Amino acid sequence: MLVTNENSHELAWEKMDNLIPAIIQHHKTGAVLMQGYMNQASLAQTISSEKATFFSRSKQDIWVKGETSGNFLNVKQILSDCDKDSLLIACEPIGPSCHLGTESCFPEQKLTQQNFLSQLEQVIESRKNDAPEDSYTAHLFSRGTTKIAQKVGEEGVEVALAAVAETKDDLLGECADLFYHTLVLLQDQKIDLAEVMSVLQKRHNK
Repeated sequence: MLVTNENSHELAWEKMDNLIPAIIQHHKTGAVLMQGYMNQASLAQTISSEKATFFSRSKQDIWVKGETSGNFLNVKQILSDCDKDSLLIACEPIGPSCHLGTESCFPEQKLTQQNFLSQLEQVIESRKNDAPEDSYTAHLFSRGTTKIAQKVGEEGVEVALAAVAETKDDLLGECADLFYHTLVLLQDQKIDLAEVMSVLQKRHNK
């Protein structure tokens, strides 16, 4: 269920003394960032403020993640599970999510290969304003859309040639180059990878 202020009363609050566990997930990579608890007041504040707000069981009070550190969790979507007794909240993290300074409270988790593509997208975005002489990605951005698009076209041709005339390793390398340069072009055009995935999903569901 997509959770809103209008239907939050439908959650199974009575199961855990009016507390529901909330799992925070990176809205782009899918990485699990942290887990906390929410009561009805903190969930209502989370929905209205669009910043993850929890109930502290030790302090018996509501707290906004990032109110001291500035490392807010900007909420994109809130879902409940089938039993309506836990929440999955997709967020855009501003800085580390863990109080120990790590990106996640579960730092040992391994990103899946699909998630890595989203992580790479964020790295590329972060390099936009780097000095061109210090970063190949920044150098590409400095050359402008036409040159970036030309590079994508060149990589596409190299993928096709590798498929028919070269080794599997050559093909893998060329595909990796094509994916990377395509992500650079998307960032140049201010398009998120998620928008492309949405088009693919819509086609799949037809």
